[in-house]
Amino acid sequence: MNSYDGFANSYDLLTSNVDYQKRGNYFHQILLQHGKQSGILLDLACGTGTLSEFFARLNYDVIGVDASEEMLNVAMEKKCESQSDIIYLKQNMQDLDLFGTVDIVICALDSFNHIVDEQELRQVFERISLFLNEDSLLIFDMNTVYKHEHILNNQTYIYDLDEVYCVWQNTLLDHHIVEIHLDIFEYEEESDCYYREQEHFYERAYTREQICFALDKAGFELLKEYDEDSFQPPLETSQRVVYVARNLTCKNAVPKEDNRKELD
Repeated sequence: MNSYDGFANSYDLLTSNVDYQKRGNYFHQILLQHGKQSGILLDLACGTGTLSEFFARLNYDVIGVDASEEMLNVAMEKKCESQSDIIYLKQNMQDLDLFGTVDIVICALDSFNHIVDEQELRQVFERISLFLNEDSLLIFDMNTVYKHEHILNNQTYIYDLDEVYCVWQNTLLDHHIVEIHLDIFEYEEESDCYYREQEHFYERAYTREQICFALDKAGFELLKEYDEDSFQPPLETSQRVVYVARNLTCKNAVPKEDNRKELD
């Protein structure tokens, strides 16, 4: 799975269309509906930490985990500015290894779609379950098969911003996998030049049945499914679905080895 190191500095610009305040409030409403208004919250695949900062302001004890050190460096800059107590760890979600269990796990912006092997997706859910307290919540969103087949399908998108220019090219493969190529041109004022970065990765959309099977095998009960950023049930044309699942068992996680890297 790609770690997004190549465009960490431009990531916030390229996702400026994402209303993190609205999205954070939406996730918070889900938590309140299930009686979760405090505790230790894991922001899995936290990226540059914008959502982590949101929940820290709501007085959750936040841990942010991401595979990209460059992304986490940007998150640390935000932490220094806000003076929050967020703990950031550099880890792949497949190797999640926390200091103890948590009360809530949130994984946003289709991060699980980057896992293109169905068995590996189940293993990630199992790893999350290992560090999630019994009866605690996993909330995540995923792009749908419809989006991969009808929206991303062999399309090219252009992002033309003042500080960055990005060409996003998609190629639809078998098993609802989209191959993604990014060409990113970042402007440097000092040299008055654009510098090119490239990223190449894959995303896979899973059917509802595949997701439910993976959750069930990992010890989760699926509680709710919502059409993106709403409390309405998903439609056949939904592009992103939000899943709310409850961990049914607590496995009293004890890491076999301390491979955790906290950024400071």
